[in-house]
Amino acid sequence: MKRIASLILFGLLVFNLGFGGERQKIILDCDLGGDIDDAFAVAMMLAAQDEFDILGICMDYGDTEARGRIALRMLYETGMDHIPVYIGRKTGDGASPQFEYGKGFKKIESQEQSAAEFIVKTLNAYPGEVILFTVGPVPNMKDIIELDSKALSHAKHIYSMFGDYHFGALEWNVIGDIEASQAFISNIDNNITLSGVKVAGAIKWNKERCMQVEARDTPLTDALTELLRLWELNYSGEWHTPILWDCTALGLVLWPELYETREVYMYVDDEGHTVIDEARDPNCVIATDIDVDEFSKRLMDLYVKQNFKRL
Repeated sequence: MKRIASLILFGLLVFNLGFGGERQKIILDCDLGGDIDDAFAVAMMLAAQDEFDILGICMDYGDTEARGRIALRMLYETGMDHIPVYIGRKTGDGASPQFEYGKGFKKIESQEQSAAEFIVKTLNAYPGEVILFTVGPVPNMKDIIELDSKALSHAKHIYSMFGDYHFGALEWNVIGDIEASQAFISNIDNNITLSGVKVAGAIKWNKERCMQVEARDTPLTDALTELLRLWELNYSGEWHTPILWDCTALGLVLWPELYETREVYMYVDDEGHTVIDEARDPNCVIATDIDVDEFSKRLMDLYVKQNFKRL
């Protein structure tokens, strides 16, 4: 009987560890309201809450207050307004048609604590437990380093949509703040994986997929559809293929088997190029390829199978 009881207890332990374990604690740092991929990444994260315990959403770069109001309305409309929003340092006044989505929204408010302060406090409170996603320019990362140079090393891992290490072009998340990008990459502690232009740019959301999302008609897909139509105003209201760059950073955690990766040494030069130095010991991991068809299928499943609504 004791042996049977021991086997049962062991089986329950294995079940709890392998199948019933805690969700992964995460923080998302993004520039929601610029390109449309940030909205799709936020929606992806919300739809993946069986796997993700979302500790906070942080706004970086430009008019961070306006970006925050987009996040707040998305969370309110989907009944997810228990998730806190933190505002990063404002770095500019650039406008975006998507800002109209959050304009005047006051039903819920962002947190008083700054994004950088929140991230530092959280990483230090849960060392080795929190995954940090960065999918925009990285002024918040520079502010974190200035507050606590060791804080980012306390992340379980950092996943970033960052750089172009295949074609050598200048990538927006890097050149948005080159000084911050240099500080960020020079501060990493072998705990970062990057999804660059080649991999991130492969996920193109065609018109048929956009129509499928729109037809789902839930608060989350309605938010995506409205933001997509506002984004199209950048192109005189004409159809323009959305590229879901930022979603690939989250996918590195949800579906790592869909990627090929390798370890390299990476740095950011003074012009904003992300440069690989093969002669030096690796300081990061880069994604080099992705299964586009399977990724797109799984991503669509997340969008259409959720059923968020305000209670």
